[in-house]
Amino acid sequence: MSVSTPSQSFSASPPQQTKDFDAIVIGSGIGGLVTATQLAAKGAQVLVLESYIIPGGSAGYFDRDGYRFDVGASMIFGFGQKGTTNLLTRALQAVNVSLETIPDPVQIHYHLPNGLEIQVHQLYEKFLQELIDKFPQEREGIRQFYGECWQVFNCLNAMELLSLEELGYLMRVFFKHPLACLGLVKYLPQNVGDIARRYIKDPILLKFIDIECYCWSVVPAELTPMINAGMVFSDRHYGGINYPKGGVGQIAQKLVEGLEKAGGQIKYKARVARIITENGRAVGVELTTGEVYRAKRIVSNATRWDTFEKLLPAEAMPNKEKKWQERYHKSPSFLSLHLGVEASVFPKDTACHHILLENWDKMEAPEGTIFVSIPTLLDPSLAPEGYHIVHTFTPSWMEEWESLSTKEYEEKKEVAAGRVIERLEQIFPGLDAGLDYMEVGTARSHRRFLGREDGTYGPIPQRKLLGLLGMPFNRTSIPGLYCVGDSTFPGQGLNAVAFSGFACAHRIAVDLGF
Repeated sequence: MSVSTPSQSFSASPPQQTKDFDAIVIGSGIGGLVTATQLAAKGAQVLVLESYIIPGGSAGYFDRDGYRFDVGASMIFGFGQKGTTNLLTRALQAVNVSLETIPDPVQIHYHLPNGLEIQVHQLYEKFLQELIDKFPQEREGIRQFYGECWQVFNCLNAMELLSLEELGYLMRVFFKHPLACLGLVKYLPQNVGDIARRYIKDPILLKFIDIECYCWSVVPAELTPMINAGMVFSDRHYGGINYPKGGVGQIAQKLVEGLEKAGGQIKYKARVARIITENGRAVGVELTTGEVYRAKRIVSNATRWDTFEKLLPAEAMPNKEKKWQERYHKSPSFLSLHLGVEASVFPKDTACHHILLENWDKMEAPEGTIFVSIPTLLDPSLAPEGYHIVHTFTPSWMEEWESLSTKEYEEKKEVAAGRVIERLEQIFPGLDAGLDYMEVGTARSHRRFLGREDGTYGPIPQRKLLGLLGMPFNRTSIPGLYCVGDSTFPGQGLNAVAFSGFACAHRIAVDLGF
């Protein structure tokens, strides 16, 4: 998602009327672009409105001093070559574009309290054996828990993943794959923690499963839906983690290329001020410039907070949205360090992705868990010769960065960056001395450039819920308005928002008769 907070001062001149479209998508995050490309591939007239100068939102990029940095995470699911869960591969193929990827042999190297080191290898048995070597008394429980994750994945991977709101699709899928459908119904209301505790008793191993969930859901296993875990914990071995050559930003660039090939349009520096409704129905959008674009369907790739509190009058929020906000709240944002570092700092066979946590009790605390990506270990072309990119980030709340002068803000960023680098020296000695470039982003940066309320990563449960049953689908209470992205089923992550995009486009195509 990438839609900036609207200005409160609208144009005084009369709105400028333009042509009508079948669908307008607000924001060019991956969920929005998959929706747009899927619709364009079916022949719909689609317009994407992006407030920034490039597409991608959290999956975008920026260039500095010879380095090409990913804005967000570099651990990419969905580029497999088999099954139905390879949603990024399928999204690109739908509009006749492709992207070279580089396989990653290790998903994550965990550096955990009391010297516990675990690598999640792409080879499933190699990963299980490493885990069993650390917890030999839990041999059976480890195989049973991760085996149940495979059961979930196999149900998902048996069917085409489209809109669960569309009855015709559900009936077709059920008659074709009845056992897979019944399996998903079984797991839909379940969370990972409950299933893990059926098989595993060791408290440290259960904490490891917590951080296995936290690294992508930003909540522990007790609050993480089993459907999502089944996808992540299995697809990393099935389709694998594959990094796009040229950086994560290439995914959005290629989707835009395909969108335009299929007859769709994207407009940059197009900041949406409001969604226009007539007789209670969404019919168009107005930009901060006063330009108006109308369409049969409007899709918001903004967060639900931005959609229903800023692009629409907050006082008119539908009851369903109020109830959703009672169940979910904003996750933290991140303190992000984009570093250029001498290659000599990193030993041979260093993994691309790392997680550092020294105290289990601080896993969810601000600056508790540190995430690290070194994408140049896979694609050296992203940095000058002899250097690597290190993107490291850690949870951080907006409240930490509000009400500061420019000087105070810059000083606080420098101090915070120093804390993170000092901790990273534990696993990468010489990191500080090897620094060539550093840029620090905060919750304010994410709010400004990604247009996300409080810079949030996405919604997380306020309390334990029944799996994914509380996560809304794409249609909203306002006729003609749909949401897509991490505020909709099935939640956060590039492959998850791609799923949301496939589902949203399918629902709209059926509604419009494509």
